[in-house]
Amino acid sequence: MYGYSGRMLIADLTSEKTKMEAISEVFCRKLIGGNGFSISFLYEHQKTGIDPLSPDNVLVFAVGPFCGTVIPTNAKYVVQAKSPLTGFQGKSIGSSFWSLAFRRAGYDALLIKGRAKKPTYLFIDDDIIEFRDAKELWGRDSWETDRIIRGTIGDDNVRVATIGPAGESLVRFASIVSDHHHEDDGRTGMGAVMGSKQLKAVAVRGSKTVEVAKLDELLELCGRYNKKVIKGLNSTIMKDLGTIGTGMEYLSNYATPIRNFQSTDAFKESTLISEDIRKISAEWMLEQYVHKSIACAGCPIGCDHIDFIRVGPYKGVAYKMEYQGMYALGTNCGIWYLPAIVKAEQLCDTLGIDVISTGVVIAWAMECFEKGILTLKDTGGIDLSFGNHEALMEIIPKIAHREGLGDILAEGVKIASQKIGKGSEKFAMHSKGLEFPGFDVRGLKATALSFAVSTRGADHISAAVFGPEIRGRINRFKFEKGQGGFVAEKENNLILYDLLMICRFSGDLWMNIYSDLAHLYGLVTGIPLTAEELRAAGERVWNMEKAYNIREGWTRKDDSLPPRVFNDPIPDGAAKGSHLTKEEFDFMLDDYYAARGWTRDGVPTKKKLIELGLDDVAKEVGV
Repeated sequence: MYGYSGRMLIADLTSEKTKMEAISEVFCRKLIGGNGFSISFLYEHQKTGIDPLSPDNVLVFAVGPFCGTVIPTNAKYVVQAKSPLTGFQGKSIGSSFWSLAFRRAGYDALLIKGRAKKPTYLFIDDDIIEFRDAKELWGRDSWETDRIIRGTIGDDNVRVATIGPAGESLVRFASIVSDHHHEDDGRTGMGAVMGSKQLKAVAVRGSKTVEVAKLDELLELCGRYNKKVIKGLNSTIMKDLGTIGTGMEYLSNYATPIRNFQSTDAFKESTLISEDIRKISAEWMLEQYVHKSIACAGCPIGCDHIDFIRVGPYKGVAYKMEYQGMYALGTNCGIWYLPAIVKAEQLCDTLGIDVISTGVVIAWAMECFEKGILTLKDTGGIDLSFGNHEALMEIIPKIAHREGLGDILAEGVKIASQKIGKGSEKFAMHSKGLEFPGFDVRGLKATALSFAVSTRGADHISAAVFGPEIRGRINRFKFEKGQGGFVAEKENNLILYDLLMICRFSGDLWMNIYSDLAHLYGLVTGIPLTAEELRAAGERVWNMEKAYNIREGWTRKDDSLPPRVFNDPIPDGAAKGSHLTKEEFDFMLDDYYAARGWTRDGVPTKKKLIELGLDDVAKEVGV
């Protein structure tokens, strides 16, 4: 086949044996790749109701058919398992050179079973697979591990996806890190699954070529695409300013949470007014801190900016800062000191913990401290006051190593709030156990729905309707009939990026995402695919993810939002007074489920599943 290798590698850590499984053209056409492959293999190979941290959890890595081609932004990969944070579908998406090495080694997917008897790392060297001793790597941070493995093998072309101490400690939101400074596999705790398997890393070296069906036509088209993506408005902002370039519009439009969702008014919260706002802006960073821009493999944009801190207590730190980090470790913790946020993001990367979950659970702990629910005795003497960036540096390593209060925070905000109690559950910001990204959904009501219904929990990339809301395409303060269909269609649209494993920042390229990507798919694979067939593949995979969650015990009550969204109206700024009512939320769910063709309880019907070609799934979960 063109575009695909047609092979999945299955590695059993318990027996240290491997085998290959063929991937057919029919399977590829049905599920496309990436997230489609991973959820299908997860559904097929995993027992129902298992403990996510047991050897029975399977871990799936997958790439897409565009990986290793000339198509812009093709270097994404996905990791899936049952999430130790939510108990439902776990999914993390990374971007690095690891995906290219894996594809060039000759695989579309890797399925990992069992648990190693001792710390181990997997080395995939084309067709040679080795289970190597990782005893000397255990306890080391992600950057050290990457460097040591490359040095041991003696080849800088080796690419490493590794966990840090947080994964070893089974922090429920531990991440997988590859090619530091690039996007990590952070969300839903896939690093903890690796840690539970005593799997320190997956190192890959590939030397094979990736063949496409119509090379000349693809080269000509992608030459035009590369020029177009560089000139696109969104791409220009990303290239010049990074993700906080677009994120600043949420801060300025009273949609970025501050102090654990107790405020959205940055101008009021800022103690120095004019200076503080300026110092957390993208333009200020570009002027004062940005050292260089870097790009993921195959990307002409280069949205990652390495910020170099020249003065102050964090002098010498060089790392990136993105909007979600600025929110989670900055504004949400009441911290406006930019060098501290950069340092905190670097700590999360080296220790291997998700930036968003880390910041949200710390902000929750800070509110507990503010309200007297946690005291200095509970924190081990750490002054967890909002705005205390020194406390942030102290508590992050304690979470990663599960020390003191960090042991409770390592459980994630849902479980931590249940353990601490005393009313703290009311301001624990999560859905399905996954901590909230940087959008206050009380003033973004379609986004509130998308966070609630997302299959992996509060997720800003599954529908990404906050952009249309902020820009006035739909009313952000009032949910109207039909907006459930808008959210569902955005999910069907955006999941294509995760099937083909390309970056969402390539959105400037597509006049019509379904027909344009279907055309590219045909050029790469030689498999004819219509726009409607590609759209159906996205809907098919979304329904498979939903079916997986239902199989794991999901009910309508799990599509939920935290009490603060319903009980505490936004207190200030242009969004003052906005919140959701329970009646409004039930209407939103009904509208969304109807648009999906599901029952009022949110369960796909047998008819819908059969229409999507999911006959076996229909027998198991359909009604």
